[in-house]
Amino acid sequence: MVNPNHDGEVWVFAEADDGRLSEVPLELMSKGRDLAERLNVPLAAALLGTGVQRHAETLIAHGADKVYVAEHDKLEHYQTRGYADAMCRLIEQYAPQVVLYGATPLGRDLAPTVASRLKCGLTADCTDLQIGDHRDAINKKDYKNLLFQIRPAFGGNIIATIVNPQRWPQMATVREGVMPIAEPDETRSGEVVRCDVDLDALELPLTIHDRHREPKRVNLKAARIIVAGGAGVGSRENFGLIWDLASCLGAAVGGSRAAVDLGYVHHDHQVGQTGTTVRPALYIACGISGAVQHRAGMEDAAKILAINNDPEAPVFSVAHYGIVGDLNEVIPKMIKAVRGGAGVQEAGKEAGS
Repeated sequence: MVNPNHDGEVWVFAEADDGRLSEVPLELMSKGRDLAERLNVPLAAALLGTGVQRHAETLIAHGADKVYVAEHDKLEHYQTRGYADAMCRLIEQYAPQVVLYGATPLGRDLAPTVASRLKCGLTADCTDLQIGDHRDAINKKDYKNLLFQIRPAFGGNIIATIVNPQRWPQMATVREGVMPIAEPDETRSGEVVRCDVDLDALELPLTIHDRHREPKRVNLKAARIIVAGGAGVGSRENFGLIWDLASCLGAAVGGSRAAVDLGYVHHDHQVGQTGTTVRPALYIACGISGAVQHRAGMEDAAKILAINNDPEAPVFSVAHYGIVGDLNEVIPKMIKAVRGGAGVQEAGKEAGS
């Protein structure tokens, strides 16, 4: 779509595969609300599937002014062709200026397909979104109220701000967990727009006879305390210390990408740029060096305790408390102190002494 529509709405793709509404669009609604207010346009959700209209009230309570509902038998299960066809039709009909997707496996598949069909831009894995003005230094042209799509680049060593001034809608996928879910307002009212997407003639490449979805092993985003281990733990067997400390504290277990790649812990436990972004009350980093990719996923924790035998480890730059020592000695002392009734801070002091 070549001509920007500055009156167009801000849209959030409301992922509801298998009829279940994901948490990701609820995370995006709060940021979408901010963007829509800056642009002085409505915030809308695009809800596709079968039997999904019941989720419209939830989306409105979380900030949507409109919910576009497209239901069809061929949208019962996610397949790229059906969802992309329906999404493109909605975008062409209603011409939003911004469309946001969660950077989930589904969103990472759908968004680039839609962008390719519409010949518009897409920025993947954004960690922040803002509205601002941009001057094209080459063409000496000013653009007002563009979507600033902000994401780490070059392995997280720089933060890139990307704009799309000409071919709209401006589209981005946003990493899970980077936007907090706002409290719903059940008193809000909004408009539910039933959309007719005629997919009867569309041939889907797959026929799904049975489907099994394996639940995630851990919900890191909901954990108040996380004990995470890195490559410095040394082995899968030694990672048992992380599980033991987490058990004492009633905490969830996390891991760095290095720990996951080494097979110490399942990918569902991964924290960081390519894992889950978390904001617990307490994050205990054990044997984690603190590469920028990992820090991007945990540095917003209320309190961070780092245990590492390298006093120069980057993790100490974001830690509120640090223990320089061998985790094989420190963690058993912490477990003993916690079981003896000490708080985490006292246990850490005792273990580090």
